[in-house]
Amino acid sequence: VPHYRFVCSFSCWNFFLFCLVSLLLIGIAAWGIGFGLISSFRVVGVAIAVGIFLFLIALVGLIGAVKHHQVLLFFYMIILLLVFIVQFSVSCACLALNKEQQSQLLEVGWNNTNSARTDIERNLNCCGFRVFDLNETCASDCFRSRQCQPCAPIIEEYSGMVLRFVGGIGLFFSFTEILGVWLTYRYRNQKDPRANPSAFL
Repeated sequence: VPHYRFVCSFSCWNFFLFCLVSLLLIGIAAWGIGFGLISSFRVVGVAIAVGIFLFLIALVGLIGAVKHHQVLLFFYMIILLLVFIVQFSVSCACLALNKEQQSQLLEVGWNNTNSARTDIERNLNCCGFRVFDLNETCASDCFRSRQCQPCAPIIEEYSGMVLRFVGGIGLFFSFTEILGVWLTYRYRNQKDPRANPSAFL
């Protein structure tokens, strides 16, 4: 019974964490759209979809633990393991990138996203990535005066800090996820102490 209570308590804790992350993702996406910081509906759609997905995973784990439903717990364990692998890999990559790799990654992203480029230029008041070209169009206010600085130095100033923060938070949640996988695997086949002791699950 103590083990069963511990698993239920940990599932409630995981549910709270996933709900928190889900609400943060959905809230940040809505805030970005509301204040005009993000104009790409693809980015907002992905953030909202990931938030809803994490919430559903947490709900499945909570219901499976409280109801002692083996099928739900099995799917929860598999999905949580996949989320852990992806999240752990991304977190390690964020922490392992050096300055040169960050710069290359930012330049690739800059060249492949027109909507995000427009948002960055408008919000950071800069034009171009490495070089300010007067022949190109720019969404920033400084373009009217033709005195703009490139966006790369501004972005690179904060990219390392952001990557370390994202990597650290991702690692923290990764370890809670792998603990959830282990607990689910360890106690999934135990009998429900509230059920008839003579009954088999």
